[in-house]
Amino acid sequence: MPQALLKDLKNRTEKTVEHLKGTYAGVRTGRAHPALVEDIKVDYFGTVMTIKQLGTVNIPEPRQIVITIWDKSAVKAVEKAIQASPLGINPRPDGDTIRLTLPELTRERRVELTKVVNKYAEESRVAVRNIRRETVESFKKLEKDSKISEDDLKKYQKDVNDLTEAAIKKIDGALSEKEREIMND
Repeated sequence: MPQALLKDLKNRTEKTVEHLKGTYAGVRTGRAHPALVEDIKVDYFGTVMTIKQLGTVNIPEPRQIVITIWDKSAVKAVEKAIQASPLGINPRPDGDTIRLTLPELTRERRVELTKVVNKYAEESRVAVRNIRRETVESFKKLEKDSKISEDDLKKYQKDVNDLTEAAIKKIDGALSEKEREIMND
């Protein structure tokens, strides 16, 4: 039972770190990346779908995104969804494709983006700490129910803290990498 709790802690913290990295992929740096637009929600004939469900996203140049829509009747809906998104880019439709050209990032925008990625990192740290708290409470309940000894409880709490600190270091590493990418690209 205690090993299962530790394994669950490790899996959940790893998922939190992976989620953060996925979120960072959608934060715009100076380069085009499919994650910037793939998950934008589009109202397609009354059904909410993502752009990646409606077409393919390609990066022909470092600052350009080309979206090829499979159903030509969805082009207007995708265009509206991109305009409504926080990207701040005007799409240029051309038949069944939509072109997006990313402008240069200003210094102010780069500083603003670093604040956003810092907020995401802090949310992930809080999530990891909440997972740690839940796991420690589970171990305390096991100790209260006499399923583990007090010495085992202390050992497992140390293991929980070690796993948590490792996850937070991964979060901090991802944050510093993303900040460097934002400020230098």
